[in-house]
Amino acid sequence: MTPAEKHAQVLKSTAKRLGFDFCGIAKAEFLELEAPRLEEWLNRNYQGKMSYLANHFEKRLDPTKLVEGAKTVVSLIYNYFPEKQLPHQPEDIKLAKYAYGADYHDVIRAKLTEFLEILGEEVGDINGRSFVDSAPVMERQWAQRAGLGWTGKNSLLLNREMGSFFFLAELIIDLEATPDTPLAKDYCGTCTACIDACPTDAIVQPEVIDASKCISYLTIELKEAIPNEFAGRMENWVFGCDICQDVCPWNRFSRPHQETAFQPNAELSHFTNREWVEMTEETFKRVFDKSAVKRTKFSGIKRNVDVLILKKPSS
Repeated sequence: MTPAEKHAQVLKSTAKRLGFDFCGIAKAEFLELEAPRLEEWLNRNYQGKMSYLANHFEKRLDPTKLVEGAKTVVSLIYNYFPEKQLPHQPEDIKLAKYAYGADYHDVIRAKLTEFLEILGEEVGDINGRSFVDSAPVMERQWAQRAGLGWTGKNSLLLNREMGSFFFLAELIIDLEATPDTPLAKDYCGTCTACIDACPTDAIVQPEVIDASKCISYLTIELKEAIPNEFAGRMENWVFGCDICQDVCPWNRFSRPHQETAFQPNAELSHFTNREWVEMTEETFKRVFDKSAVKRTKFSGIKRNVDVLILKKPSS
C-alpha cells in the first residue's frame, strides 16, 4: 500500500468513526470548468443581495489559495433527515428540516476539529482547514469530484443511497491521498419534478438557480422587504424550503439521522400557526437558542410570518 492509499484509508475510517455517512477524496486543484459557470451566474445577478458571493472569486476555484500547499480536498456527508417531520397541514407554517434541531455549523464544526486532531495523531503534522458552509468553498462541485454524487436539476448534490437531505463539509489538507473517481453519469434522466414543483420558478434551467427567487433566500438571506411577486407563492415556508427535495424521487432512499443534536426542540414540535403569529422575542430566543433559525433574527421571522399570513409583501 502506498502512502497515498494509506492516507485515504485513514481519512475514510476516521470519517466513519465520527459519524459521517460518506467520505470522498479529490485532488486539490483549480476548478477550471467551474470558472466560466460561476462568472456567468454572477453576471446574471442570480446571487441576489448576497454580494459576498462575488468576493474571493479565485479562492472559490482554487483550494491552494485557502490552504497553502493543499494537495487534497476531503468531502464529507452528514445526514439530517428526521425520523418524523414536524406535523403540519397545507395551511400550516413550515420550517426546513435542516433547521429542526441545533445549528449544523456548530455540530459539524466540532466533528471537523476532532477529525483534524485525529489526523495529526495518525499521520503526523499536517496543515489544513475545515469548512462547513462558512467559506468560499464550492462544496457541491468538490463532492461530485470526490464521487459522492451528481448535481441534480435543483443544483443540490444527489447521492444514490440517501438522496439529498444531508449537509456537506470539507477538509482541505496538505496530505496526499488517493482520490476517488467522480460519477460519470447523471442519474436524474428526464425527470423534472423539482423544476415543476418550485412555486417561485427559481430553477431557471437544470442545475442553475436564480437564488433571488428561491424561498430559502427570501426567508433567510434577504434582509429587506419580500417582493410583492413572491408574497403569495411561498407555500407557508417561514425559514428555508424543502419543496424541491420533497418531490425528488431519490429522496425515497432518505433514512433517519442518528444525531441527537438534530432532534427538534420539544416546544417547537407543538408549534401551530397561532404560536408563530403570537411569538414574542423572548419565546424566539428560548425556542431557537441553538438553532440556525437565529440567523434571521426575531425581526426576520416576524416579517416572514406576516407575509405568509397576510399574503402581502413586507414593509
